[in-house]
Amino acid sequence: PRRSHLPRSQPRAPPAVNYSSRQDAGARTRTGASAMATVLSRALKLPGKKSPDLGEYDPLTQADSDESEDDLVLNLQQKNGGVKNGKSPLGEVPEPDSDAEAVGAAKPHLSEVATEGYPSEPLGGLEQKATSSIVSYVRTSVFLLTLVISMILVLVCAFLIPCPPRDLHSTWSRHLGPQGGGDLSPLELADVNGDGLRDVLLSFVTSRNGSAVGVSKAAAILVCLSGMNGSTLWSSPLPEEARDITCLNLMPGSVAETICLVTGTHGMFSAFNATSGKAIWTLNPNYLSNGTLAAPGVVLPDLDEDGVRDLVVLAIGELQPDLCFLLVSGRTGSPVGRPVKYNIVGVGNLIGPQVYVTTNGAVYILFGFGNIQAVALRDIFVQAQNRDSLPPSLQIEEPEWEKRRSINLSELIDIYSDGVELLQMVKAPDSNCSNLLITTRQGLILLRGQNLTPSWTLSLQGLHSQPTPGYFTDDQTLDFLLQIQDGVGMKKVVVVDGDSGSILWSYSAPCHLKETPTTSAVTADQKSVFLFWAEGMSAASPSSDVIPGTGPPSLHHLYLLHPAFPSILLDLANATGTVTASEVGINDLWKDAFYVTRTTGPSSEGHLAPLVVSKLSLRWALMEGQVVQLEDTTPKIGRGELRRFLSRIKFVDPPHQM
Repeated sequence: PRRSHLPRSQPRAPPAVNYSSRQDAGARTRTGASAMATVLSRALKLPGKKSPDLGEYDPLTQADSDESEDDLVLNLQQKNGGVKNGKSPLGEVPEPDSDAEAVGAAKPHLSEVATEGYPSEPLGGLEQKATSSIVSYVRTSVFLLTLVISMILVLVCAFLIPCPPRDLHSTWSRHLGPQGGGDLSPLELADVNGDGLRDVLLSFVTSRNGSAVGVSKAAAILVCLSGMNGSTLWSSPLPEEARDITCLNLMPGSVAETICLVTGTHGMFSAFNATSGKAIWTLNPNYLSNGTLAAPGVVLPDLDEDGVRDLVVLAIGELQPDLCFLLVSGRTGSPVGRPVKYNIVGVGNLIGPQVYVTTNGAVYILFGFGNIQAVALRDIFVQAQNRDSLPPSLQIEEPEWEKRRSINLSELIDIYSDGVELLQMVKAPDSNCSNLLITTRQGLILLRGQNLTPSWTLSLQGLHSQPTPGYFTDDQTLDFLLQIQDGVGMKKVVVVDGDSGSILWSYSAPCHLKETPTTSAVTADQKSVFLFWAEGMSAASPSSDVIPGTGPPSLHHLYLLHPAFPSILLDLANATGTVTASEVGINDLWKDAFYVTRTTGPSSEGHLAPLVVSKLSLRWALMEGQVVQLEDTTPKIGRGELRRFLSRIKFVDPPHQM
């Protein structure tokens, strides 16, 4: 046969088998089976349980796991000599009979891939999840425990801890029965039961039957009424009528109990426990050298160095020149030395005694009869103790005062000697000492306490009542409310500037009483409201034909003057009797002020006059009071504007003793 010259063709290779695609198909078949098994297991088992073999199925991550399994299969084939694109890793064509071996060789790798695709939970993962569960449990427990404790504390504060008592009884009136004589009307406010509200202390003479039939014996009594509702907290009998009641703490800076000093009209001088009403000590009247107490006791520095402030009382004999001072221990009530006598001559009212402390710290006692004289406390102490050694508090002198001694070097220092009626200490705004406000028959004069020179003088006739200090202007200097007799059945109420002595405000009101008490209360904006009594004033225009003061005496009304509205007065309350004493107290918790009055009702023939003690909340009275227009103003004050202003008023304690 004829041979062809064409080159012999190479033997044709058998078609390459794509083992990788077969393996991929097998892997995907197993993946689909595993996914189906997972779905069936989740459908048959309770929620939240995991299959121990297949793990928990998450359809969101299934697609990623399929692709990762394919990559793992190819990588495993390459590592273990598998084929790629029909060739061996060395470029050799695999033998036809090597198909089974390749498939067999790939089987272990497929099982390994299946294990890595759906791994069972490792031990480390279980421990981490268990730890996370414990941490979440602890956090939840701590949160719930904190919440429960907070709720318990709120309940304890709301129900178990008592809230401060609110002054619900803002207005009350207490009838104490008939008053069996007595010209004095002592009244004092002090918190004796620790409820944060000042209580009312007063003394009066009552009548009771003696041991003998038909014999009536007069007796004095000291009574303490609750500031909350007027109930009697305690009462204590007194051997004589009380002239004055003063409650204070004789141990400054400590938590010692408050005591009340009661001065009688003859020889009684006692200290009472303000909480229980029991007498702590009583001065023996024999130490007064047969004299009579002329004025209330005065508090001094600690002279005997026992940690308690001491006292001084002034006694006067039957003859005016016989006047003596007696130093008394504040702890025991016994005399600190012997009585010290002075012979003075004067005409007029008894002035003092009052304690004055100068800028340098020197202590003087002011007193006199129609005049004002001073004696250094160190001189009284030296004569009482009969020794020259002095405590540190008495070793200071005031040069400006010492140069005013008499020419004969007497112990008495002349301060003022021109018809003195009253003497008051007024805190100076620019120093740590006080000025001297002197009321005379001719007017008013203010002396500077540092050098005793006049600051200003105001001429006024008919001034008999004590000026009431308060803040009427914005200069933080104390001004004064005065009452002046202005004809028959009339009185003029005047406000005097404490800085210059000029008249800031005045108004004539009907009043048949010669003297009525006046008071003031300080507000949070450092202004004062002034309260005074007068007969009813008509709210009509001042141009009315009615002449005030010509009618018969009627009810006495309590009027309030606020510096912000000088053209109006507020009528707060009225009383049918004679108001003999009044005091203003501050409720610090509710920023309110209360006004306490002591009133003697009208007496009938054969019957004693009843004694009534009343309390009035000023904030409540401001909202309920009637407006009295004193003069026409333009524009007129609207009722709504006035009520809004009054509702914002808050009362506070004065910055210093006025």
